[in-house]
Amino acid sequence: MDTKNMKRESLSGRCIPVRGNDIDTDRIIPARYMKVVSFKGLGEFAFYDERFTSDGSLKSHSFNNDAYKGASVLLVNKNFGCGSSREHAPQALHRAGVTAVIGESFAEIFEGNCGAMGIPALTASPEVIEELMGKTEKHPGLEMEIDIRSAKINYNGVEYNISIPDSSRSSLLAGTWDSTASLLNSGSLISSRAENLPYINGFTK
Repeated sequence: MDTKNMKRESLSGRCIPVRGNDIDTDRIIPARYMKVVSFKGLGEFAFYDERFTSDGSLKSHSFNNDAYKGASVLLVNKNFGCGSSREHAPQALHRAGVTAVIGESFAEIFEGNCGAMGIPALTASPEVIEELMGKTEKHPGLEMEIDIRSAKINYNGVEYNISIPDSSRSSLLAGTWDSTASLLNSGSLISSRAENLPYINGFTK
Protein backbone atom coordinates (compact mmCIF):
# COMPACT_ATOMS: atom_id res chain seq x y z
CA MET A 1 0.00 0.00 0.00
CA ASP A 2 1.23 3.50 -0.87
CA THR A 3 1.00 5.25 2.50
CA LYS A 4 2.98 8.35 1.52
CA ASN A 5 -0.07 10.58 1.07
CA MET A 6 -1.77 9.17 4.16
CA LYS A 7 0.92 10.04 6.67
CA ARG A 8 0.00 12.54 9.36
CA GLU A 9 3.31 13.84 10.67
CA SER A 10 2.30 17.44 11.17
CA LEU A 11 -0.53 19.80 10.35
CA SER A 12 -1.55 23.36 10.93
CA GLY A 13 -4.68 25.45 11.03
CA ARG A 14 -6.70 28.03 12.90
CA CYS A 15 -8.54 26.92 16.02
CA ILE A 16 -12.21 26.88 16.95
CA PRO A 17 -13.23 26.39 20.61
CA VAL A 18 -16.32 24.51 21.78
CA ARG A 19 -16.57 24.81 25.55
CA GLY A 20 -18.26 22.33 27.86
CA ASN A 21 -17.63 18.96 29.49
CA ASP A 22 -19.35 15.71 28.50
CA ILE A 23 -20.46 16.85 25.05
CA ASP A 24 -21.93 13.63 23.70
CA THR A 25 -22.25 12.35 20.15
CA ASP A 26 -25.94 13.28 19.96
CA ARG A 27 -25.00 16.91 20.57
CA ILE A 28 -22.24 16.66 17.97
CA ILE A 29 -24.80 15.42 15.45
CA PRO A 30 -28.45 14.69 16.35
CA ALA A 31 -29.63 11.17 15.49
CA ARG A 32 -32.36 12.40 13.12
CA TYR A 33 -29.69 13.54 10.66
CA MET A 34 -28.05 10.13 10.46
CA LYS A 35 -30.61 8.56 8.11
CA VAL A 36 -28.22 8.58 5.19
CA VAL A 37 -26.43 5.98 3.09
CA SER A 38 -23.13 7.88 3.08
CA PHE A 39 -21.42 10.44 5.30
CA LYS A 40 -21.49 13.15 2.63
CA GLY A 41 -23.27 16.30 3.73
CA LEU A 42 -23.12 15.56 7.46
CA GLY A 43 -20.95 18.61 8.07
CA GLU A 44 -23.86 21.03 7.84
CA PHE A 45 -25.54 19.24 10.76
CA ALA A 46 -22.57 19.35 13.15
CA PHE A 47 -23.78 20.73 16.51
CA TYR A 48 -27.10 21.49 14.81
CA ASP A 49 -29.28 21.70 17.92
CA GLU A 50 -26.57 23.71 19.66
CA ARG A 51 -26.50 26.19 16.77
CA PHE A 52 -30.18 26.62 15.85
CA THR A 53 -33.51 27.10 17.63
CA SER A 54 -36.58 25.08 16.64
CA ASP A 55 -37.59 27.80 14.17
CA GLY A 56 -34.16 27.88 12.56
CA SER A 57 -32.86 31.03 14.25
CA LEU A 58 -29.16 31.18 15.05
CA LYS A 59 -27.94 30.58 18.58
CA SER A 60 -24.66 31.82 19.99
CA HIS A 61 -22.19 29.08 19.05
CA SER A 62 -18.63 29.13 17.76
CA PHE A 63 -19.66 27.20 14.64
CA ASN A 64 -21.95 30.15 13.81
CA ASN A 65 -19.23 32.71 14.39
CA ASP A 66 -17.71 34.05 11.17
CA ALA A 67 -14.46 34.74 13.04
CA TYR A 68 -13.84 30.97 13.09
CA LYS A 69 -14.83 30.32 9.49
CA GLY A 70 -12.33 27.95 7.91
CA ALA A 71 -10.84 26.91 11.26
CA SER A 72 -9.77 23.27 11.33
CA VAL A 73 -8.42 22.54 14.83
CA LEU A 74 -11.23 21.91 17.32
CA LEU A 75 -10.54 22.74 20.98
CA VAL A 76 -12.74 20.95 23.54
CA ASN A 77 -12.90 20.15 27.24
CA LYS A 78 -13.40 16.92 29.20
CA ASN A 79 -14.94 13.63 28.00
CA PHE A 80 -15.72 14.90 24.53
CA GLY A 81 -17.60 12.44 22.29
CA CYS A 82 -19.17 10.41 25.09
CA GLY A 83 -22.49 8.59 24.72
CA SER A 84 -23.27 6.56 21.62
CA SER A 85 -20.39 4.99 19.70
CA ARG A 86 -21.71 6.31 16.38
CA GLU A 87 -19.04 7.05 13.80
CA HIS A 88 -21.22 9.83 12.42
CA ALA A 89 -19.94 12.23 15.10
CA PRO A 90 -16.30 12.43 13.93
CA GLN A 91 -17.52 12.13 10.33
CA ALA A 92 -19.71 15.22 10.79
CA LEU A 93 -16.80 17.15 12.29
CA HIS A 94 -14.54 16.03 9.45
CA ARG A 95 -17.10 17.11 6.84
CA ALA A 96 -17.33 20.45 8.63
CA GLY A 97 -13.61 20.96 8.07
CA VAL A 98 -12.09 19.65 11.31
CA THR A 99 -8.71 17.98 10.78
CA ALA A 100 -7.62 17.63 14.44
CA VAL A 101 -9.21 17.74 17.88
CA ILE A 102 -7.41 18.82 21.05
CA GLY A 103 -9.12 18.35 24.40
CA GLU A 104 -8.74 17.46 28.05
CA SER A 105 -10.03 13.93 27.42
CA PHE A 106 -12.14 11.93 24.97
CA ALA A 107 -14.55 9.04 25.15
CA GLU A 108 -12.52 5.96 24.15
CA ILE A 109 -14.66 4.93 21.17
CA PHE A 110 -14.85 8.48 19.82
CA GLU A 111 -11.07 8.72 20.06
CA GLY A 112 -10.71 5.43 18.20
CA ASN A 113 -13.14 6.50 15.49
CA CYS A 114 -11.13 9.69 14.97
CA GLY A 115 -7.92 7.69 14.65
CA ALA A 116 -9.50 5.38 12.08
CA MET A 117 -10.26 8.46 9.97
CA GLY A 118 -6.79 9.97 10.25
CA ILE A 119 -7.98 12.72 12.60
CA PRO A 120 -5.54 13.20 15.48
CA ALA A 121 -7.36 13.29 18.84
CA LEU A 122 -4.81 14.95 21.11
CA THR A 123 -5.00 15.64 24.83
CA ALA A 124 -3.53 18.37 27.00
CA SER A 125 -3.93 19.47 30.61
CA PRO A 126 -7.01 21.50 31.62
CA GLU A 127 -4.75 24.49 32.18
CA VAL A 128 -3.31 24.28 28.67
CA ILE A 129 -6.75 23.82 27.10
CA GLU A 130 -8.07 26.86 28.96
CA GLU A 131 -5.10 28.91 27.81
CA LEU A 132 -5.53 27.80 24.20
CA MET A 133 -9.25 28.53 24.24
CA GLY A 134 -8.69 31.94 25.79
CA LYS A 135 -6.10 32.86 23.17
CA THR A 136 -8.35 31.66 20.36
CA GLU A 137 -11.34 33.63 21.61
CA LYS A 138 -9.25 36.81 21.81
CA HIS A 139 -7.33 36.23 18.58
CA PRO A 140 -9.27 33.84 16.30
CA GLY A 141 -6.89 34.42 13.39
CA LEU A 142 -3.91 32.74 15.03
CA GLU A 143 -2.45 29.67 13.33
CA MET A 144 -1.55 26.54 15.31
CA GLU A 145 1.17 24.13 14.28
CA ILE A 146 0.85 20.51 15.43
CA ASP A 147 3.79 18.09 15.37
CA ILE A 148 2.59 14.52 15.81
CA ARG A 149 6.10 13.07 15.94
CA SER A 150 7.32 15.25 18.81
CA ALA A 151 3.88 15.48 20.48
CA LYS A 152 4.06 19.25 20.66
CA ILE A 153 2.07 22.19 19.38
CA ASN A 154 3.15 25.73 18.72
CA TYR A 155 0.57 28.47 19.13
CA ASN A 156 1.49 32.12 18.72
CA GLY A 157 5.14 31.36 19.44
CA VAL A 158 4.48 29.32 22.59
CA GLU A 159 5.18 25.58 22.65
CA TYR A 160 2.90 23.16 24.52
CA ASN A 161 3.13 19.44 25.20
CA ILE A 162 0.29 17.21 24.02
CA SER A 163 -0.43 13.50 24.37
CA ILE A 164 -1.63 10.85 21.93
CA PRO A 165 -1.90 7.06 22.40
CA ASP A 166 1.13 5.25 21.02
CA SER A 167 -1.00 3.12 18.68
CA SER A 168 -2.70 6.15 17.15
CA ARG A 169 0.55 8.05 16.88
CA SER A 170 2.27 5.14 15.13
CA SER A 171 -0.51 4.60 12.59
CA LEU A 172 -0.73 8.33 11.81
CA LEU A 173 3.02 8.63 11.30
CA ALA A 174 3.18 5.46 9.18
CA GLY A 175 0.06 6.31 7.19
CA THR A 176 -1.62 3.01 8.07
CA TRP A 177 -4.58 4.47 9.99
CA ASP A 178 -7.10 3.53 7.25
CA SER A 179 -7.61 -0.19 7.84
CA THR A 180 -10.06 -0.50 4.93
CA ALA A 181 -7.54 0.98 2.50
CA SER A 182 -4.89 -1.36 3.90
CA LEU A 183 -7.16 -4.34 3.25
CA LEU A 184 -8.10 -3.24 -0.27
CA ASN A 185 -4.46 -2.68 -1.17
CA SER A 186 -3.35 -6.07 0.13
CA GLY A 187 -5.28 -8.27 -2.28
CA SER A 188 -2.23 -10.12 -3.65
CA LEU A 189 -0.85 -10.76 -0.17
CA ILE A 190 -4.22 -12.09 1.01
CA SER A 191 -4.52 -14.38 -2.02
CA SER A 192 -1.00 -15.68 -1.52
CA ARG A 193 -1.68 -16.43 2.12
CA ALA A 194 -5.00 -18.10 1.30
CA GLU A 195 -3.33 -20.45 -1.17
CA ASN A 196 -1.23 -21.87 1.64
CA LEU A 197 -3.97 -22.30 4.22
CA PRO A 198 -4.72 -26.03 4.51
CA TYR A 199 -8.37 -25.62 5.53
CA ILE A 200 -9.04 -23.61 2.35
CA ASN A 201 -7.22 -26.07 0.08
CA GLY A 202 -8.77 -29.26 1.41
CA PHE A 203 -5.69 -29.91 3.54
CA THR A 204 -3.69 -30.73 0.41
CA LYS A 205 -0.96 -28.25 1.31
